[in-house]
Formats: sequence, C-alpha cells, structure tokens
Amino acid sequence: MLGRTANSLFWMFRYLERAENTARLLEAALRMALTRDLVTAEAEWRSVIATLGLRSAYEALHDGYDGMQVWNFVLRGPANPGNVRNMFGGVRSNARMARTNISSDVWEAVNENWMRLEKLLARPVGQTMVGEALSAIRRAGTQVHGAFDGSILRDEGYHFARAGTYIERADSTARILDMKYFLLLPSLSYVGSSLDTGQWEQVLRSVAGARVYSWLNAGQIEARGIVEFVVLDDRFPRSLAFCRNALRENLAALARMHAADGRCHGLMRDSDTHISHLTVDQIFEQGLHEFLVDFLARNAAISQAIAQDYRFHA
Repeated sequence: MLGRTANSLFWMFRYLERAENTARLLEAALRMALTRDLVTAEAEWRSVIATLGLRSAYEALHDGYDGMQVWNFVLRGPANPGNVRNMFGGVRSNARMARTNISSDVWEAVNENWMRLEKLLARPVGQTMVGEALSAIRRAGTQVHGAFDGSILRDEGYHFARAGTYIERADSTARILDMKYFLLLPSLSYVGSSLDTGQWEQVLRSVAGARVYSWLNAGQIEARGIVEFVVLDDRFPRSLAFCRNALRENLAALARMHAADGRCHGLMRDSDTHISHLTVDQIFEQGLHEFLVDFLARNAAISQAIAQDYRFHA
C-alpha cells in the first residue's frame, strides 16, 4: 500500500474519532451547565476549552465563557482551524483520497454525514439546535465505523485505520481525565475526600462511560475507582488499557504483513513494559498528572513513528 493511502486512512479515522470525542465532551458540559449555577457553568465551559487546547485562540476573541460562544467556537468557529466542521471535512477529504481502498458503504456514510453536518453547522448553532448538532456528530461516527467494520477487508488499510482510531481515542481519554482531575483534585491530599459526584459523573460522561461504570460499581461514584476504570479496565473500549491493547494488535498485524518490525513496534513494546503491570495505587504514587503526561508523550511518539515507518509522506 502506498504511504499516502495509508496516511489518508490513518487520518480519516483520527479526525472521525476526534470529532466524536469533541461532541461527547460538549454534550457532557452542556448537561452540567444546564443543571448548575452560572459560576459552575462558566467553569465547565472553561474546562472544555482548556481540554481541547484552545484557550489562547478562544480568549483572543471572547472575554467570558458563555456556553453558546464556546460551542460555536468549537463546532464551527472560523478562528479555530480545528473546529468540528473542519474535522469532518478532513474525514471526507481523506476518504476521497483513499476512495479505492474503502467500500461504497463507507464512502456513502462519510459523504451523507458530511452533507448533513455542513447544513447543521453552516450558521451559528443556537440553544435549540445544539443538541441535534451534537447527536448528529456522534451518529456520524457510529455509522462510518459500522460501515467500515461491516464491509472492509482485513488488510493493511483496515489496520492503519484502526491504529488511527485508537491513537486518537487514547489521546482524547487521557486529556479529558488529566484536565478534569486537575480541576477536581489539585492535590493528592484530596484523594478519597468527599467531592461533588456530579463533576465525577461528568468525567465518565465525557468518555461515554457513565452507565457501564455505574453498573459495575453499584452506582458508587468515587475518584480512585473512576481513575482505575478509565485508565486500567481493558473491558471498557475507551479506557487507556483497551486502546493500548487494540493499538498493539493492529501494529502487530501490520508487522506480520510487512514481515518486519519498525520503530513504532519498539516504542509500543516499551510502552507496554512501562505500564502493563501498573496498579491504580502506583499511578497515584507516581502522580496521575505525571502518568498521563508520560502516556500522551508515548502515544504521540508511536503515532509519529508509524508515519515514518510506513512512509506516510513519501
């Protein structure tokens, strides 16, 4: 497979995952903002902008953190090149470049959802339409993933696409947990203390894990248990452990197809050695923020190595 085709599939699914994760983050913030006072709501919208790394760009345009300003900036703001409208444009343009390597079902799912989102995001999104827009973004991700899983040959292209998905998903989960945890527990002395359970539910909702966590833990919201679930529970498809395992499997498949390991495989093994046997207590002893920063750096290094090993830009 040509490097530029592999690159298109890899980034098609990174952008798709990023758009869906952003929609989930906004949905969780909207739910919190609608049920809390103005001060809490503003703090929630501020945390969304900080989690997405958009603080400087946002504050260059706006003085405060009004919900409608925040979600329009994130979804369609011209001053935000990484807005969701552009993300889904990236999904479509990469799908077009890899057109001969995806099925008609996948292309139709991408193109139809792109047209739907272009219409929804063509003008400022008001209070009455934001829920519909966010649901449409999540549905787009579900439909494209479903078409892809149901119609694509398990060849190189499949594994490049899946590698992109899990690198992006792990990055998003780690950033959400790091930002929320930093805001909620600025000191280790707070671990185990009585905190606002609504805020911790917010962490779970942001990674689509509220219902399953509640089922596994009899509805008990507790910081240490949430961190263990989101970081180490390899049954949960958005946990760091699940993403790491899935990425390893897809990289191993590529190594078998090419009959050779690359630098990305060595970095993957190093990452496994570093964190595969960690417990939640060891993570807290190290410092959750420090652990997550290290995880994000390792994840980014693997992504860069994949691009180099498979000559994405050749």
